[in-house]
Amino acid sequence: MNLASLINKAKQKAPPTESPDKKFLSRKELEAQRQATYYAEQEAAEKARQNKLTRKRKAEEEEAAREEERREKQRKFAEESKRMRQEETEEEERRRRKRLGLPDLPPKKADCEEDGTQIPEDEDIAEEELLAKLRALEEPVILFGETHKQRLKRYKKRIGADSLKATMTDGPIPTTLQLVPEKDMKVELTVPKDKNGREFLFRQLASYFTMVLEEWENTLSRRTIDVKNSYPGKQAYSAMVQARENLRPLFKKMEQYDLPDSILEPVVEIVHAAQERRYVDANDGYLRLSIGKAAWPIGVTMVGIHERSAREKLHESDKNAAHIMSDELTRKYLQSIKRCLSFAQTRWPPTDQLQLMG
Repeated sequence: MNLASLINKAKQKAPPTESPDKKFLSRKELEAQRQATYYAEQEAAEKARQNKLTRKRKAEEEEAAREEERREKQRKFAEESKRMRQEETEEEERRRRKRLGLPDLPPKKADCEEDGTQIPEDEDIAEEELLAKLRALEEPVILFGETHKQRLKRYKKRIGADSLKATMTDGPIPTTLQLVPEKDMKVELTVPKDKNGREFLFRQLASYFTMVLEEWENTLSRRTIDVKNSYPGKQAYSAMVQARENLRPLFKKMEQYDLPDSILEPVVEIVHAAQERRYVDANDGYLRLSIGKAAWPIGVTMVGIHERSAREKLHESDKNAAHIMSDELTRKYLQSIKRCLSFAQTRWPPTDQLQLMG
């Protein structure tokens, strides 16, 4: 074998120096491949997550629809059960009346909630707004089994208005009484007997107490931070808040025009004197209203079986009796009136220093 044949044989056995499938990649190309793989994985994961959320949302909607259907069935079942119980009760009452020889039951009046009547658009109030108005009036927001129409009726009865469009003031104590300007707040000593006159008087009283409370709150808010955080400063603010809260029952009575003359007349006298800056006279009116002029039993009022002469005068319930002892709400708002007087004499001091209360 010659040399040429050996060389050819070696070339045939040796592997090729370069494979057509082998490729050398740079770092840039490797990084691009890694990013492409990462983005593909992220896209697949996001697609899977979206599909999972879609299935979950669909399942929740189906469950909500089934729950709503169950509630509707329960409501209809409760209404049907209530109707059947009422019919059974009425039938039992008819049998009892027939057995006793009593007249039959009167025909049932169609309830305003069941007759299908619609509320006029100008009289209706949105549910959220109605709840906020009831909450501002410190009334129960929702009673058990109460419908929207019943809440509207209760709100209308509470504000004592002929229309549900009555507005609430934005003062310290929200009220349906239309406040009058300061130039019209001056009250007269005589309490009017007619309806319009009394309504205007209640508006004047509400306007005066609203003005005093607003000035009181503004005065306390203008204090420095150190004074506000001090113990006397906190006590002063608590007194203002307590007076404001205790005056709410008085405003509620004035809104309902339910304030008796035995309290209204002394309150008018107190406010009239305070508006004229005669605070000593206003304090005297408060003492007559709170303590009264009735005779107080001192010493022995009953000896044996015999009564002392004129003993019955000790318990007369007339104008001389003290109203502060009648109930807790009355006592609180009368004391709040006294606190308003104490602030008013510092905000609007009298020209005569002898009219300053002690």
